[in-house]
Amino acid sequence: MLQHLAARVWLYPHDPDPDAIRPSVAVIADDRGSVLVDAGNSPEHARAIRTAITAAGLPAPRWLVYTHHHWDHTWGASAWDDVTVIAHELAVDLLTAEAGRPWSHQYLHDEVEANPKLGPSFRARALAVPDWTDFRIVLPDQTLGDTLTLPTGVVLRHVGGNHAPDSLIAVADGVALLGDAFYPPPYHLRTPDDTIDYAMVKQLLSEQHDWYADAHSAPRTRSAALAGA
Repeated sequence: MLQHLAARVWLYPHDPDPDAIRPSVAVIADDRGSVLVDAGNSPEHARAIRTAITAAGLPAPRWLVYTHHHWDHTWGASAWDDVTVIAHELAVDLLTAEAGRPWSHQYLHDEVEANPKLGPSFRARALAVPDWTDFRIVLPDQTLGDTLTLPTGVVLRHVGGNHAPDSLIAVADGVALLGDAFYPPPYHLRTPDDTIDYAMVKQLLSEQHDWYADAHSAPRTRSAALAGA
């Protein structure tokens, strides 16, 4: 079920089970067509979000924004119809490489055998996509460099960071939708010295948005985010 956060911004909440790796997805509703921030971690996840959008009486998405190229934010894209997919320009080559992999349960198993650190991510992928018959990774239709303002007034801004070089945030109606931007690198690439990007957090908090919503925890007001910083 969608949760109303502020003004036009709604959230389909993340799954609190860390093994699921199922992030929140935002909907910025607009009569010109809604903006979807991230695609869901699978076609099944995307279909559940689409059902929730319809049940809430919100306009269907017209734009789909990838906050970054990681699987749990992009693999639901094939289930979204009639949307313009937008990402940072760095995402194109990264997603093209991912699209070239022979995704299947056997491939996932073999990759984990070769590198056990991939286990948490690849087991979650296996659960998210039980059938690979029609699976495909959707490349962006439109890219941005530094910033892009959509016709609905939603502002997209590249922030980069250690988690993914193509990370961007979406800002609308006092809400900053952060994806995983300030997170450390993915688990299989992480070293003991890697932590969240405190410099990025400080910068984002200085912008004084009313709400901050990353993809794998509950949204927080600025005052709550400051208290936890």
